[in-house]
Amino acid sequence: MMQDQVKNYLSLTRKEWNGVVVLLVLIVLALIAPYAYEKFYPYQPLNTKGLDAAIEKLYARNRDSAKSDQATLFKFDPNHLPDSLWLKLGLNEGQISAIKNYEAKGGKFYSKADVKRIYTIDSLDYARLKPFINLPGENYKERTDAIVDINTANETQLMQLKGIGKGFAAAIIRYRDRLGGFHKKEQLKEIFGLDEFTYKDVAPNIRIDKRKVNKIDINKATTNNLMVFPYLTYKQKNAIVEYRNQHGDYKELADLENIPILDLEILRKIAPYIVFK
Repeated sequence: MMQDQVKNYLSLTRKEWNGVVVLLVLIVLALIAPYAYEKFYPYQPLNTKGLDAAIEKLYARNRDSAKSDQATLFKFDPNHLPDSLWLKLGLNEGQISAIKNYEAKGGKFYSKADVKRIYTIDSLDYARLKPFINLPGENYKERTDAIVDINTANETQLMQLKGIGKGFAAAIIRYRDRLGGFHKKEQLKEIFGLDEFTYKDVAPNIRIDKRKVNKIDINKATTNNLMVFPYLTYKQKNAIVEYRNQHGDYKELADLENIPILDLEILRKIAPYIVFK
């Protein structure tokens, strides 16, 4: 009798057995889950390089700010100012290097705003320095009324343009000689070091006499004749000559499209410089 009572007490219905099985399965899954997760998603140490770089940048900025607070401000002409005086004004070596590179390429400061265009000079530095920038009016007068034909101008004439010093003037002439002349103003931006700011300054004051552009007779040119032309690689120049030798003279620009290594962008750029005689 007692045995039957215990048996009845411990007996489970089918629904209760299903519940027990489900519970056991959940327990097993909970136990093995951490090991499975570790297998499929192994531990990877946190990469702190980016964080370290950001912290170092913040520290560097704080050091620069502290250095600026200790700077000695005085009236100065930014053109060819010695490094020691830029340091005294509170600029760091990177900022000074950018200024010297700008000057080495023929750049000059004609107005206070020109200093702000140095990419390493931020708005805080410029605001701090601006009241002390002293540009002699006669020597650094903004020359905004000179109109210069960049296809015929010599160095002296080019230097009448705002922001164009001797270095840039020489670079413009060298590139003009390689091209055979400019056919649009935007080509000035292809000159190394002549940035968008300088281009915007000079663009309103230049004109182009397209009649001065020297054109190449593509049906007579040799690889050597094409050698200095900046828009074509040596392989492209050689391909133009070899294709002509094999197939005869070119009659129009479309004939050059048959050369696989000449894409439409290259053809667009060279079109103003070639003729078919």
